[in-house]
Amino acid sequence: MGNSKSGALSKEILEELRLNTRFTEEELSTWYQSFLKECPSGRITRQEFQTIYSKFFPEADPKAYAQHVFRSFDANSDGTLDFKEYVIALHMTSACKTSQKLEWAFSLYDVDGNGSISKNEVLEIVTAIFKMISPDDVKHLPEDENTPEKRAEKIWGFFGKKDDDKLTEKEFIEGTLANMEILRLIQFEPQKVKEKFKEKKP
Repeated sequence: MGNSKSGALSKEILEELRLNTRFTEEELSTWYQSFLKECPSGRITRQEFQTIYSKFFPEADPKAYAQHVFRSFDANSDGTLDFKEYVIALHMTSACKTSQKLEWAFSLYDVDGNGSISKNEVLEIVTAIFKMISPDDVKHLPEDENTPEKRAEKIWGFFGKKDDDKLTEKEFIEGTLANMEILRLIQFEPQKVKEKFKEKKP
């Protein structure tokens, strides 16, 4: 993308990111310098991403979930994230608009990238999420959502789909916006993630 190893962010990419995210030019330039310190090649590999992710969840097994998050942001499917993809990831996971977050969530659940979601794909992501939840927390989940299978069944039921039906992006976003229960069920306890990230900050 033209910014792999240069010390400064190209004006084109800087302008594109500034226009398409909520970040300022100063923030982007500072982050780019930090990014290069952590990743001198200008890219993060899937393995490096998993390792970074694992540090935030030492008591859990976040590898499967981290792989799916990485895949959803690897826009050109080259097995690495460059700075542009990294910033888009930051923006999409922290954007104020729920609809923007749901666009990302759809790409997370669309495991095979074919533009629709199957019940099996929902189960795959939910299973990865469950590996991030401590056994003690699982004990406190409602009876009808305390296993990946039950939670996937509940999500699919809210959309009114049959087992072999597919879910389009439009259906996914509109259905979730209309039912906050779905939003709760499809994500990994965002508050706990935020708390863990705060704990790790110096």
